[in-house]
Amino acid sequence: MGKIIKPGKVVLVLNGRNAGRKAVIIKNQDDGTGDRPYGHALVVGISRYPKRVTKAMGKKKQNKRGKIKPFVKVYNANHLMPTRYQLDLSVDKDVFNKNTIKDPSQKRKALSIVKTNLEDKYKSGKS
Repeated sequence: MGKIIKPGKVVLVLNGRNAGRKAVIIKNQDDGTGDRPYGHALVVGISRYPKRVTKAMGKKKQNKRGKIKPFVKVYNANHLMPTRYQLDLSVDKDVFNKNTIKDPSQKRKALSIVKTNLEDKYKSGKS
């Protein structure tokens, strides 16, 4: 059987704070590493989805309701359920690694990059 969890794949998070949320895999380790001896993946997901927008709302209100709150986390592969969908997130691989996520200032920078990417995708209306 082929590799299911690979970069760009949309997954559902099954456990933890973000259970039930959608995420996209950035990097994956099928065999594990020294500190994590199990299959795991670095994912970027949406913690708070944008709210519904109608034509009657003004531009300011539409922009406010179109905000997205992202998360970046390393998850065990058993806690991710892959979907049939793919998403091309143009992210810099140097910004997104396990060491970066541990440092709070670099994590904040990574989250802001992800937030702009996801909001642009949402506003353009294309997946």
